[in-house]
Amino acid sequence: MLRFFALSRTVRLLLTAALGAVCLTAQAIPDHGARVIEQYGQLSALADHGLMALFVGDSLKPQQIIVTGPDSYGKFQVADGSTFEVFANSKVMFRDHVSNLQEILNVLIGHVKVYIQHLNGLPNYNQVTSPTAVISVRGTVFEVVVEDEDGTTFVSVDEGVVGVRNLTAPGETVNLQSGDSIRVIRNQPLQPRAIDRGAIFRGVLRAMEEATYQGMGQSGGAGRLPSGGGAVPTPTGNGDKGKGGSGSPPSAPGAPQN
Repeated sequence: MLRFFALSRTVRLLLTAALGAVCLTAQAIPDHGARVIEQYGQLSALADHGLMALFVGDSLKPQQIIVTGPDSYGKFQVADGSTFEVFANSKVMFRDHVSNLQEILNVLIGHVKVYIQHLNGLPNYNQVTSPTAVISVRGTVFEVVVEDEDGTTFVSVDEGVVGVRNLTAPGETVNLQSGDSIRVIRNQPLQPRAIDRGAIFRGVLRAMEEATYQGMGQSGGAGRLPSGGGAVPTPTGNGDKGKGGSGSPPSAPGAPQN
């Protein structure tokens, strides 16, 4: 009998230890979602049942599409502290491929700004994609604008170094440093000489963002932006016009397509 009780006690201890290990393992699993930390205007996530409004504190799951309306804006934070901003008239897939968690965003149309945090001073490898480009980063601040249905993509770097590769044309990865920008055009190979070091594109983006931030300050609260305060102007319908090379201001990204 004593042996039976001793065995039962051992089994209970083992079960308790196993349960504790499972709990610790569950806690150790990284959070692959994102949390809304700022929101103005029409910020939504495309779910199975349609558009779902997003507000500060809401969570975003992998493979959900972020949609912003005119005069709208959202800022999100992921588990490692990195953040990204989605500006007006944009449609962005969050973690398109769950099997590759380094691929944080797929910009379908519109304008985003990404702030990748370093991990204990080490590079934090992430990727942002578009219909024509792969942008590889190690821990930096950069912006991506997909301006039309062809996937024409502008990449601009505020801090650090990013690598840009054209998915639709042969060629090597082009590295951009702080102050550099480049335009990625469907079926046209990237050339290092196409890098704009004159910061023309960055100036255009900065003006867009300042308009948004000023609008937020004047709105007096989340969920509202004054008319004309959006980060990206309304579509111009220029299509392929103005794609002669890097350095010229981008056409305004089009509104999200259903």
